[in-house]
Amino acid sequence: MWYVMQVCTGCEEKIMLQCQVTIPDTVLQKCFIPQCEEKKHIQGKWQIQKKILFPGYVFIVTDEPEKLQMYLKNINGLTKLLGDDEGIVPLTDSEIEFLKTFGGEEQIVRMSEGIIENSKVIIQSGVLKGWEAYIKKIDRHKRKAYLELEMFGKLRSIEVGLEIFTKS
Repeated sequence: MWYVMQVCTGCEEKIMLQCQVTIPDTVLQKCFIPQCEEKKHIQGKWQIQKKILFPGYVFIVTDEPEKLQMYLKNINGLTKLLGDDEGIVPLTDSEIEFLKTFGGEEQIVRMSEGIIENSKVIIQSGVLKGWEAYIKKIDRHKRKAYLELEMFGKLRSIEVGLEIFTKS
């Protein structure tokens, strides 16, 4: 099952490394931070960089959540595993499918490319193809698309890289 840890924004990498070192492989199957590619204009050139898709969150895959919680008590900077009044709650099948579809095995959302025709966004390549309905805003200057979707029990806004080549 997949779980989400809430951590201090900016500490995601540190927490992930602590988990990988502290928690045995028999308990921790995978620990990762989904990222996305974005284009930044640096010294006159557009360069692809990676940024965290969900700042303040680290994802964990385990079949032993009780043992996991025991080991997490020794992790510095961890705030909590997401859950409800009855305990920790794993991600839903649709949330897992979204992460697998968008991030792939490496959990990196690659840049998408598209056009705008008659005020309608048409994604020609990349992970956003077929997800146009979730795009709430596009910033052509920053080469970003802003999506709204249900994640971790709340409506969340995420930004991913999108290059729009033409607008008519």
